[in-house]
Amino acid sequence: MAAAPAERRFGDAAAAAAALAADVAGALQAGIDARGSAGLALSGGRSPVAFLQALSARPLPWPQVFVTLVDERWVEPASPDSNEHLLRSHLLRGPAAAARFVPLKTAHADPGQAIADRTQALAAMPHPLDVVVLGMGEDGHTASLFAGAPGIDAALDPHGSAALAAIVPPLAWHPRLSFTLAALLDARRIVLQIEGAAKLAVYARARRGADPALPISLVLANATVPVTVYLVG
Repeated sequence: MAAAPAERRFGDAAAAAAALAADVAGALQAGIDARGSAGLALSGGRSPVAFLQALSARPLPWPQVFVTLVDERWVEPASPDSNEHLLRSHLLRGPAAAARFVPLKTAHADPGQAIADRTQALAAMPHPLDVVVLGMGEDGHTASLFAGAPGIDAALDPHGSAALAAIVPPLAWHPRLSFTLAALLDARRIVLQIEGAAKLAVYARARRGADPALPISLVLANATVPVTVYLVG
């Protein structure tokens, strides 16, 4: 039986970002204290910017922190559409630039060709990851796990052996390389950011139970990893 996600509600995005940064920094420090290093997987998009900036300012032993992304668009890292660009602009700066960043984008022509290489690179990170920070689209996708994408059933198998999947979203630009559901669940904790009325309504639907049409619901309904949801609005 899955435990209900813990919820933290905030009246504004700035307060939520500050609280989330403190929470994630605390989990990373605890991992370093216990095991000598810590692993963090982050999401892209517009919503995480304030959180990433707040986390960057936290006084952590950054060289002992491994950082990666839960998904990446197959564009050059200098592109504004790149999640790596987002992290380098808002997190990996100042003392936080010393974190050990494991990118998902490679020089391969398409994400499918990069799976073996990036799976090997991710295996060098601490596992289980100390924290996975997720977002959610208004269609219920998380990472780049889009309902209806070719191959999505295998990527949503919580017991699958693959850590990464090449995803071509049905209604979004750019092919992607994404963590599978099994890889997202290879974590000590998952935190989810939800902001705005439309996303809050989708989240309420996803809370009703596992539904592959809403991939985030499979994270919320998992029976093994605690999930904390930061709700704004």
